[in-house]
Amino acid sequence: MGKILEVKNLRVSYHTYAGEVQSVRGIDFHLNEGETLAVVGESGCGKSVTSKAIMRLIQTPPGEIKEGSEILYNGKDLVKMDEKTLRSIRGGEISMIFQDPMTSLNPTMKVGKQIAESLVIHKGMGKKEAFKEATKMLEMVNIPNADKRVNQYPHEFSGGMRQRAMIAMALSCSPKILIADEPTTALDVTIQAQIIELMQELQNKFGTSIIMITHDLGVVANIAQRIQVMYSGLIIERGKTEDIFYNPQHPYTWALLQSVPRLGTSNKAELYSLQGTPPDLLKPPVGCPFVTRCKYAMPICQEQMPEVTTITEEHSVSCWLKHPSAPKVESPFTMEVNK
Repeated sequence: MGKILEVKNLRVSYHTYAGEVQSVRGIDFHLNEGETLAVVGESGCGKSVTSKAIMRLIQTPPGEIKEGSEILYNGKDLVKMDEKTLRSIRGGEISMIFQDPMTSLNPTMKVGKQIAESLVIHKGMGKKEAFKEATKMLEMVNIPNADKRVNQYPHEFSGGMRQRAMIAMALSCSPKILIADEPTTALDVTIQAQIIELMQELQNKFGTSIIMITHDLGVVANIAQRIQVMYSGLIIERGKTEDIFYNPQHPYTWALLQSVPRLGTSNKAELYSLQGTPPDLLKPPVGCPFVTRCKYAMPICQEQMPEVTTITEEHSVSCWLKHPSAPKVESPFTMEVNK
């Protein structure tokens, strides 16, 4: 299974009246062909900025993809690509599903026309042929009465149907990579499950590689092969899905897992809440960015960024607790699972 996407030393900043906000601070990762990679973290950690950088949707100014950043798609650097070439890739070979379909779909255009437009641009279809294909795509994402719905406007669709229409649009050109930015956040739990199941079915059909961006680890448990945890513009832990769920190593990952409600919990039990706030990225800390919220913090955590420790070939973490001379600390989440 080869690498279809490689991101190297990605740094993205936003220039504001207050100074330079370092949203993404030098991250490296890859995406394999046909796999689902989950990017998990709370709001403001740099997940969505990373996805927009891959699509080259960072508005300049105020945003800037810093020099030295590389986004290699099949060996070609998207950062250095001219706009004309990029347009043929964006939407055609790399597509994106945005968090809120109501703001992503054009409210003045019929849904079918919006899907057909992409087919005309990227596949060179005639308008009639593209419209027929748009109807087929709506049927494929399980929208009832697709032949009628294709002539309706976004406001005539429910939230779940709008998200399905966005998926139909994103997959209409059979892209090699699909980036899903919080695709289920605005939906209720049953519709969330349907959307995730639909994405899995379509992935199996088209062989699409997926980057799933979310703040909810529960959403990616059954869809992702690998997970990387982001915090303060950095990847602090990465591994196979089973590594992250059953052998988490970073205190922030422990906190994310503890905050997911579990079956069997008493209705009077207090839900876990991570205290504190992420650091100000106008002045990023010199040490570990999680230090002010971590109850296991040591003096070195404030003074120096932790090194990357390899747990297994696929699993690594950036935390001083993994240093040989650090005190041994067991994951509170793992201990709870093992009881």
